[in-house]
Amino acid sequence: MSETMNRIASCFEKCAGMGRKALIPFITAGDPNRQVTVPVMHAMVKAGADLIELGVPFSDPMADGPTIQRSSERALETGTSIHHVLEMVAEFRRTDAITPVVLMGYLNPIENMGAKKFAQAAQAAGVDGVLTVDMPPEEGAEFEQICAQYELAPIYLLAPTSTEERIAKIAASAKGFIYYVSVKGVTGSQAPDVSEVAAKVEAIRQQSSLPVGVGFGIRDAASAAAIGQFADAVVVGSTLVNKMEELKGASDQIPEAIGGILAEMREALDEL
Repeated sequence: MSETMNRIASCFEKCAGMGRKALIPFITAGDPNRQVTVPVMHAMVKAGADLIELGVPFSDPMADGPTIQRSSERALETGTSIHHVLEMVAEFRRTDAITPVVLMGYLNPIENMGAKKFAQAAQAAGVDGVLTVDMPPEEGAEFEQICAQYELAPIYLLAPTSTEERIAKIAASAKGFIYYVSVKGVTGSQAPDVSEVAAKVEAIRQQSSLPVGVGFGIRDAASAAAIGQFADAVVVGSTLVNKMEELKGASDQIPEAIGGILAEMREALDEL
């Protein structure tokens, strides 16, 4: 197993061995400025994050709600490109060789760079996986081959509307972990129905041995703990991005504030 994909596998194996639920925070790289991203990444790990999802800013983030759309806009206003995102990961890796980093974004920036060139640069920077929101597995065969060549895990989304056939297709293509979107709609939308999510996670487990992470609609320690009862990982994004927007004029306070939110979630998950 490669070092990069091994980081994700090692993370989940370690969590499973400890009886620990993985905590996966999401932030948009370059929001509200490029200087704060790496310090926030380190603060998240210190607060108990097990894996980091780093958003690649894009001008038309159609799966994201207003909160994360605005974070992309702020990052783009500071000129943050996919090249800068990879530079941030490389900087993070200088002092953290363990925490997996998954890039989450849209196909357009990758295509503009060239998929092979992107994958090569991502591997060199220390990226572990790529979640491309608008590329379904039916269209992903070529990109999956490139990912395999450069030791990147292709991460895929499943949703409440996903059929058994769809789950099987994703299970056959995904590496690293499967990301289950717990609500219909965009990020930051309504709270999930916990019993429905639990049933869907069980259905996914029937077809895949990969860990299942659940995101969308997780706002606080209580909702993280509710999902952590049955998911392998809890993904939190909009709550963190809201705090970053709130503190955009005092960005030196952001790492501590984000760390504080995650520490509460970590404590709630560890009490399960």
